[in-house]
Amino acid sequence: MPPKSQPKKNVKIKGHIAGAGIVRRQKVTDTLKTNYMPYAMSVIISRAIPEIDGFKPSHRKILYTMYKMGLLKGARTKSANIVGEVMKLNPHGDQAIYETMVRLSKGNEALLHPFVDSKGNFGKAYSRDMDCAASRYTEAKLAPLCETLFNEIDMDTVDFVSNYDNRTTEPTLLPVTFPAVLVNANMGIAVGMASSICPFNLGEVCETAIALIRDPAHKIEESLKAPDFPGGGLVIYRAEEISKIYGSGRGSVRVRCRWKYDKGGNCIDITEIPPSTTVEAIIEKVVELAKQGKIREILDIRDESDLSGLKLTVDLKRGADPDKLMQRLYRMTPMEDAFSCNFNILVNGSPRVMGVREIITEWLAFRNNCVRRRLNFQLSKKREKLHLLQGLKKILLDIDKAVRVIRETEEESEVVPNLMIGFGIDAIQAEYVAEIKLRHLNREYILRRTEEIAELEGGIAELEGILDSEKKIQSLIIKELRDVSRKYGQERKSLIIYPGETEEEDAPEEVPDYPVNIFLTREGYFKKITPLSLRMGGEQKLKESDGIIYRTETQNSAELLFFTNKCQVYKSRASEFDDTKASLLGDYVPAKLGMEDGETIIKLICTQDYGGNLLIFFENGKASKVPLMLYQTKTKRRKLLNAFSDKSPAVFIGHIQQDCEFMLTSSEGRILLISSAMLPEKLTRDNQGVQAMTLRTGRVLRKAEPFLESMLAKPHRFRVKVLPGSGSLPKEEDYGEQLSLS
Repeated sequence: MPPKSQPKKNVKIKGHIAGAGIVRRQKVTDTLKTNYMPYAMSVIISRAIPEIDGFKPSHRKILYTMYKMGLLKGARTKSANIVGEVMKLNPHGDQAIYETMVRLSKGNEALLHPFVDSKGNFGKAYSRDMDCAASRYTEAKLAPLCETLFNEIDMDTVDFVSNYDNRTTEPTLLPVTFPAVLVNANMGIAVGMASSICPFNLGEVCETAIALIRDPAHKIEESLKAPDFPGGGLVIYRAEEISKIYGSGRGSVRVRCRWKYDKGGNCIDITEIPPSTTVEAIIEKVVELAKQGKIREILDIRDESDLSGLKLTVDLKRGADPDKLMQRLYRMTPMEDAFSCNFNILVNGSPRVMGVREIITEWLAFRNNCVRRRLNFQLSKKREKLHLLQGLKKILLDIDKAVRVIRETEEESEVVPNLMIGFGIDAIQAEYVAEIKLRHLNREYILRRTEEIAELEGGIAELEGILDSEKKIQSLIIKELRDVSRKYGQERKSLIIYPGETEEEDAPEEVPDYPVNIFLTREGYFKKITPLSLRMGGEQKLKESDGIIYRTETQNSAELLFFTNKCQVYKSRASEFDDTKASLLGDYVPAKLGMEDGETIIKLICTQDYGGNLLIFFENGKASKVPLMLYQTKTKRRKLLNAFSDKSPAVFIGHIQQDCEFMLTSSEGRILLISSAMLPEKLTRDNQGVQAMTLRTGRVLRKAEPFLESMLAKPHRFRVKVLPGSGSLPKEEDYGEQLSLS
């Protein structure tokens, strides 16, 4: 064997680095520990994982720089200016900074509540090929929501650290007044771990935080319904998966695109897609399936997105069934996709995977600390000012003496000590008195300033009382959460559908379509009678004390929605009921549809296209208006849970194709006329509605019905322009001659 080579000694050569090129033996574990681990920790702590305020360091540097540039209230400035300023805090390239700012912008549509108000082409999150314009062409400023991030930052609410070259400082966290970490989506890949946080509705998050403050055992699912994505779509609600995500912080949510069929153009218009895909990915997959012959119903697919928003158009061949096609596309393309959740968040510098309850609890602890630091800052400022004014108050005893002391002092450095001796005040008070302008050495000025002492003492006592009471701190946090929810909250963008509504229906057998007359009785008997049989038949056979509550003319293919007293809807089709005669009792619906014990039908709605709106009036005076399409499913018959709100009994349930007037009558006898156009359209079936009629204590809404001009002689007395309204008590002449009220 050749002799073992001896290590060469380091020799300094002029113009060369000593030791360069020499290979030394080192254990792999030592190399990982000294070289790789610092890099891994830097990526985890300082780059990829968001912190409890909801931001990564790159986000925080951009927003704080924009705040220091005065972009919270001022006009927009060129994005290139912002990028240049951010580089003072972020030692990375301008392109990386700009791409991060683009994702925070309103124009990119990546966030549910954008932090940057943008102007120009910022690209689109739902498009892979639609790039943003260069930073020299676009403009930006902070969105109004950023007031909740920076209105306390100058009150010592968070710690500041030096930037990378020690020339300035930046905040370690932002004192957010709402749980922003759950409101906007945040994803990042670190070394050995990752984070993926789905967005939730701001109003629901704030309500959940308030509920957890009041009751730590609050059930999260009651207030935080499901994720809410900026691109909308349909969230498939599976209770087990949602509970898993809320409990452990891990799981997945399935989201499918939202579409509508254009009968005139024989095409499908897709307007909302899952957040985890792009329009290009969908088009490529559909084209691939068409080339493979797996989908034959499609003529063409194209992207028609414009300034009005996303639009993907699928042209169909003649005779193609859009419902069946979409069910296949859901299975075979990214039109239905899963959003994987991994709630990995940095808390005190350590990454932790937490459920929603734990995240909000940690945020509340962080927010509690911010509020206490703010109050202590305000308390300190008031105490400092009070201390100065108390010294000024002593000058009031003898202003002439103060002037004489200053005038007779030979050296300037002796002015403050002489004032301290002459009036028994400390150095800070004496310095304050010495700096008062000559024009202010009058009794009026000093009296006016010393009048603030009582106000300051009261403010100090109030702040000390809040700091000494945990409940008052919590009340302050609750108030701020409600203010944020009221000012910046918005309706859900993602509709919630349930697993029963997502199942693909089996190929239906062909059923004949012909005109029918439908009848429903008070006790739940259903009759479907053809026009010919109805003309030949005699009197309707009913049980004693029973009566017909619903009658309509429709087609055998019509869909039927049976609303029950347990806030559920049972769906069926007219074709599933046998034709009968007037002389027969008909089918007993509760038994046929398998209703629960004690469940009764309160309303039947018949539809063929799910057009128009469902209108519900409740006893508490609230009214809910939702698109009937929210009740559309692809199954022959399905029981829908949470079909409408159970907070108050329903007084009226109706289906309207266009807006019209309704007459509301309270138990007090007051009458109110409103137009359904005044009611905002909601996107969740079980929403509680908006207050339509103001009711006095102990009063309820007794009756709601479509209004006809013949009902009242002077309807203008009962109309209102804004909601809610209390209505008016009718007079005898208001009823007219044609109306008889029972």
